Amino acid sequence: MRSHTTPRRALVALGVAIGSFAILQSLLVPVLPLMQRDLRTDAPGITWALTLYLIVAAVATPLAGRAGDLLGKRRVLLAALAAVGLGSLVAAVAPNLPVLLTGRALQGLGGAMIPLAFGLVRDVLPAERVAGGVGALAAIIAVGSGLGTVLAGPLSGAIGWRGLFVLPLAGVVVGGWLVLRAVPDGAAAARGRLNAVAGVLLSAWLLALLLPLSSGESWGWGSARTVGLLVAAGVFAAAWVVVELRAREPLVDVRMMRLPGVWNTNVAAVLIGAAMYGVWAYFARFLQEPTSTGYGLGAGVGTAGLLMLPMLALMAAAGFATGPLGRVLAPRAQLAGGSVLIAAATAAIALFHRSAPLLSAEAAVFGLGLGVAFAAMTTIVVTSVPADRTGVASGMNTNLRTIGSAVGTALTTAIVTGSATAPGGEPTEHGYTVGFLVLAVVAALAAVVAVASRASRGGSDAGVASLPATEALEEVAVGSAA
Repeated sequence: MRSHTTPRRALVALGVAIGSFAILQSLLVPVLPLMQRDLRTDAPGITWALTLYLIVAAVATPLAGRAGDLLGKRRVLLAALAAVGLGSLVAAVAPNLPVLLTGRALQGLGGAMIPLAFGLVRDVLPAERVAGGVGALAAIIAVGSGLGTVLAGPLSGAIGWRGLFVLPLAGVVVGGWLVLRAVPDGAAAARGRLNAVAGVLLSAWLLALLLPLSSGESWGWGSARTVGLLVAAGVFAAAWVVVELRAREPLVDVRMMRLPGVWNTNVAAVLIGAAMYGVWAYFARFLQEPTSTGYGLGAGVGTAGLLMLPMLALMAAAGFATGPLGRVLAPRAQLAGGSVLIAAATAAIALFHRSAPLLSAEAAVFGLGLGVAFAAMTTIVVTSVPADRTGVASGMNTNLRTIGSAVGTALTTAIVTGSATAPGGEPTEHGYTVGFLVLAVVAALAAVVAVASRASRGGSDAGVASLPATEALEEVAVGSAA
């Protein structure tokens, strides 16, 4: 280990690195109309700045996660940082939409950083600090994802939408320097090779699934293009599973994905991802609905951001507290409890939303639950698989959360915008209420999955413990759930 390396410095370096990517997930949403006007494109065209980024990140995450397991996580992490930096520079100076999309595609490659960073935490931190380290990084990702929405409006007014790309560019420069100095190479790389056929099929079904989920509202959910791609996604996914089961060196060990502690956490990732992004997509808009609707608060962009700050603060605090919390509450219990808080807060937003302070307090509880659940999910997955599979396992968990986010956003959009319009053409209060209540039910299902998994296993972690590389970490992180 290098003289500059300590567990604390390594964790800080990884936090800066993945924080620069996390903020990109929501940074552009509030400024899409400005970008559309400046680049002289239409609404469907500028939406590709989000869609393409989402798809590239989804494909890159598991592929680069496995590449990190094989070639070395630190090396692949640095390559992903370079891609985000280059993409940010290209997007900042883009004269037209095609160049902007090129930059956004390069930024999407940064999705690889998330599983690689979690794998490096397990490699470089002492076993007793893994859960706390994972929780800290999970908190940074969650907060970064929400912080983009809060900062984009005020910052774009001061430095323009192009200036927004300076944030991730500065982050990857500083993060890359810190990683070079403070993060060692970690555990020895796994043996084997990247399964090209499995990689192509994985990319194909993710592309065929996420494209209609992201664009179905504009294409029409019953259109031939939407239905055809969803059917193709099912076919490609089935073929991918068959190839992985038969492969001597699978890209994603499907049998590993069925382990107790992994499969149920992946199901929870889809559900929590749906609730999280569904709320994020419409909570700020709900705050800004005009008073002429009869229910809106008429908050400006800056005020809406301030009202969301308690949510981000508690989200971060919860993530950083999961290490100490793990001494008294097992990660699966944290996952269930966090999901219950998300469900309760979302239901409260749906039913009780007549004052700004009340909505801010409800959002704060939502952030608390999200911080706990997000960190617990990652801890369970990272500590439930062999060390040489953490990259691909956490990558798939991230991907399933991404799929859930696309489903949740599409579902909420269909409910809210599909309602009869209020005065001024805005959605009705009933549309928002139903939309948030549906998301509350989705979050509650995540709690059921966590509890049902524990009950079905009779309190045993035998399935996980059968993986010899995980025994020590299971004792620290999830053994108390037995």
